This record gives sequence, C-alpha cells and structure tokens, in this order.
Amino acid sequence: MSEESGAQPYDIRKVLKALPHRYPLLLVDRVKSIELGERIHAVKAVSFNEDFFQGHFPGAPIMPGVLQVEALAQAAAILGIETLELAGTGKLVYFMGIENAKFRAPVTPGCLLDLEVEFLQKRSRVYKFKGRASVDGKTTSEAEFTAMVADPPEA
Repeated sequence: MSEESGAQPYDIRKVLKALPHRYPLLLVDRVKSIELGERIHAVKAVSFNEDFFQGHFPGAPIMPGVLQVEALAQAAAILGIETLELAGTGKLVYFMGIENAKFRAPVTPGCLLDLEVEFLQKRSRVYKFKGRASVDGKTTSEAEFTAMVADPPEA
C-alpha cells in the first residue's frame, strides 16, 4: 500500500476519534495510509512500557500473538468505520470469527509493528478482512477475521 494514495495519514488524535479503544488496549498509534473500501496500513509502536510485558515474559519480553491479531482488528475497525462514515456515531465493530491465524516471529519492545489489512468481503453489516503484521518487512502474524458493525450494548 502506498502512502501516495491521496489519503492523509492519521495521527493519534484521529485514531482516537475513529476507535473507542483507550489505553491499555489501544493498539494502533498511527495510520500511514488508507484506501477507503480497500485497505489500510497502520502502525503500533511497541514500547517496553506496555502492561503485558510485565508478565509475557519477564527476562524475554514478547508481544502476545493474540494482541497482534487485536491490533490488526483495530486497524480493520478504522478501515470499516471510515469507509462507512460511522466515526462519531457510537457504532462498534465486533469480532465474529478468526480463521487461519499464524504466528511467525516474535515482536519485542522497541519494534514498529506494521499492520496491513484489506477487505475480503462486504455484506450489509458483516465484513471479512485479511491482515498481516510485520516488523521490518518480516511477517510476525497473519489472520483472516470476520467482524460486524453494531450498536453498543445497552447499559
């Protein structure tokens, strides 16, 4: 995905407007490029200060693979919310399924985790995505996942 696609990159303020997630579960720091209805390239700056490094694993810290998949899903949520022009509506994007998840290489503190996600299918409120996380071009994890757009649960 090219940064010359015409779309402006998103800084953290715009990411926070698109996603309901907040620290410690916000796993997208920046959007490098987005092609509405097609794909997104986002970044997570992996810092030693992340809560999960305290226990995963002391002395040999690595980012859990399941959190890499969550970061991909958050990038997909930005793509879906922006494509459907739902920012600020309160709508949420919920996981429905994860398929073909593979974990290829560890992610350690100090890495910039590239998150590349593309639409595979779009149907009404249900969407299928394919995502790949990488560091310096080396795939760390990949998965296909399904999500739906819905109202938040009532309190």
